[in-house]
Amino acid sequence: MTRPRRFRALAAVTTATAFTLLTAVPAHADAIRDQQWGLEALHTGGAWQTTKGKGITVAVLDTGVDDEHPDLAGQVLPGKDLIGFGAERGDRSWALHGTAMAGIIAGRGNGPGQGDGVLGVAPEAKILPVRVILESGDPSRSKARESRGTALADGIRWATDHGADVINLSLGDDSESAHPEPGEDAAVQYALGKGVAVVASAGNSGDKGDRASYPAAYPGVIAAAAVDRYGTHAAFSTRRWYATVSAPGVDIVVANPDGHYYMEWGTSAASAYVSGAVALVRAAHPGLSPAQIKTLLTDTAGNAPEGGRDDARGYGLVDPAAAIAAGAKPRPDDRGARAAEAGYGKQYFGSGPAPEKGDGKPAGWLAPSAGGLGAVLLALAVVLWRGRNNGGRSGGAPFPAGPYR
Repeated sequence: MTRPRRFRALAAVTTATAFTLLTAVPAHADAIRDQQWGLEALHTGGAWQTTKGKGITVAVLDTGVDDEHPDLAGQVLPGKDLIGFGAERGDRSWALHGTAMAGIIAGRGNGPGQGDGVLGVAPEAKILPVRVILESGDPSRSKARESRGTALADGIRWATDHGADVINLSLGDDSESAHPEPGEDAAVQYALGKGVAVVASAGNSGDKGDRASYPAAYPGVIAAAAVDRYGTHAAFSTRRWYATVSAPGVDIVVANPDGHYYMEWGTSAASAYVSGAVALVRAAHPGLSPAQIKTLLTDTAGNAPEGGRDDARGYGLVDPAAAIAAGAKPRPDDRGARAAEAGYGKQYFGSGPAPEKGDGKPAGWLAPSAGGLGAVLLALAVVLWRGRNNGGRSGGAPFPAGPYR
């Protein structure tokens, strides 16, 4: 018997992250911060001269968030569990991916002077956790697939009604059967209509057919593609018409509820970086609409592809510092941009898949002196550093392998 349409979403929607084998490093501040190359790439230092995201709430619709992680202490608001079963705190399959994304967005570090651990793009923003999916290693995942198919759409509406300024969706369906789901599309439009910016990962099928991913392909969504530290399009990152901007998605240090830190790759991380950037822009310019913010990000993106845009990297690398500066200037309402996105198959950020051009040129923030990155797509992991303040948790496995984005 075929599954009812309303259950399509959670059956195929997954988070999307994989992990890379690295050598363990000593437990001192620089071991983590020195590897957070994405903060420098996004010029966060310049943005932080204006704001660090204070007053902004970013909803993380994911597998849950560990509100007791030292890097997120005081940052996580009471949230909502729309699954209602599955792994619980202390289990190996609890809140892995969601905690990692929350740290990229709003981690504030830990220890003396907050000098240890992961620092997020918007370290003074708040995280609103909404559990809409289970980890791939959770034994209850099949049950969730069958019974919680509307969780994503419900979560978008719940977050919108409970104070979210930005919604991060580091998840999606890019399976062969992926298609627009009316309930999800309507929820996204509801959020946008209430002034909530929606960010989603572009997809990880770049080396598996470049299949369109939802919710990234819904009109109005800011879709994040992934690049490496040289600004080069990551091979796994989906190339599609909806790519808005790109962000770091290779060799990303993330926090984990088990008290360890891991390296990840995936457009999940790119989405979280962009959500952090949007949080900074919203904090600096609270009167901007989601459409204005999207246009502002595309207008100020750096390391733009040849011709200004392509399906691999969108308009280029998101730059919150440049967007904040440009946002101070009078801007049109951009209602026309929203209207142009109102229907499928009409007008998008591009005319469809385009040949990759100019993807290989290095970005300006790092000289290409490091070794090759040929091994970064290995779905392996190793502990980088075990948090000294994890309350005695031990052991722990890396995020479960799978079709993570």
